[in-house]
Amino acid sequence: MSSKRVVSVGKVYVGGSNKVSVQSMTQFPASAVDDNISQIKQMEYAGVDIVRITIPDEESAKAISRIKKEVSVPIVADIHFDYRLALLSIEHGADKLRLNPGNIRNPSHVRDIAKAAMERGIPIRVGVNTGSLPRDIVADYKNISREIVESALREVEMLEDTGFRDIVISVKSTDVIVTISGYRLMSKLVDYPLHLGVTEAGGFLQGTVKSAIGIGGLLLNGIGDTIRISLTDDPVREVVVGIEILKSVGLREGVEIISCPTCGRQEIDVISIVEKLSFLTSAVRDRLKIAVMGCAVNGPGEAEKADIGIVGSSGKGVIYYRGKIIKMIDAAKAGEWFLSFVKDILDRRDRYES
Repeated sequence: MSSKRVVSVGKVYVGGSNKVSVQSMTQFPASAVDDNISQIKQMEYAGVDIVRITIPDEESAKAISRIKKEVSVPIVADIHFDYRLALLSIEHGADKLRLNPGNIRNPSHVRDIAKAAMERGIPIRVGVNTGSLPRDIVADYKNISREIVESALREVEMLEDTGFRDIVISVKSTDVIVTISGYRLMSKLVDYPLHLGVTEAGGFLQGTVKSAIGIGGLLLNGIGDTIRISLTDDPVREVVVGIEILKSVGLREGVEIISCPTCGRQEIDVISIVEKLSFLTSAVRDRLKIAVMGCAVNGPGEAEKADIGIVGSSGKGVIYYRGKIIKMIDAAKAGEWFLSFVKDILDRRDRYES
């Protein structure tokens, strides 16, 4: 059920058979140029595909061109209330616009934006949130999923009236069930790319859980073309969580870490090893399965199936590579050796080919 239409956000294609892209948003207005550049570079390292920045004033709109000179990912201008900032953002190189139907309500202003975007070949995301729906729509319905869909379609119709078709749609709610229902309905009504997200999902733990259920569930049903994880946290963590969700549903390659929950049987420091391993492999895009198992109950079976593994057993750390035991080390030193071994493999993948 992925969209038939494809839009180009700079060098990133969204929709159709293209890979599901990961987005995030910086924590600064665009006018804070150096802060934005620094944070975007961190997101790039984490694997972000598209970055959105806030445009609250003219200075921010004009800063887009300066930011783009220093980063490699497409930049989306986030516009609210003042349509003139959208026009200025287009002029200064924005690769995409995000408009909220709840706060740019004058149809002539929407048409002006559409015409300018069409001239430059810039797509527009119609981004609806339950917290900023037009009052008349809220009054018309008792079904919030239908309300957010209706709000988005009203804006889409205004864009289409100008001949504009490079549209992406999002219908986000803080409620996971409402979010899923809204996107399911929207996917039946349009063939535009869908930007998935559970809006204002909360802090790292709560937001990750809600996003994994909402976004992951939709992706498993073939709905969605690009995603943003909304966390009250460092946006780099949004990128990491997004990539992990895509990996979990089979839409992105990377390192999969298999590790056991802690219990009284563990003979190696599983928590410490996994924390360091996660950091070590965060930017790796090759398919690789690594097992970190605390004891010999399930450990050998998981480690044998993994590309690389470590198992705590009889006071030792047993190291596996490609299903075979290659080394046994005292448990107290095994974690450090194992991490060094993994790093060496990542740095020189062909060294152990045999």
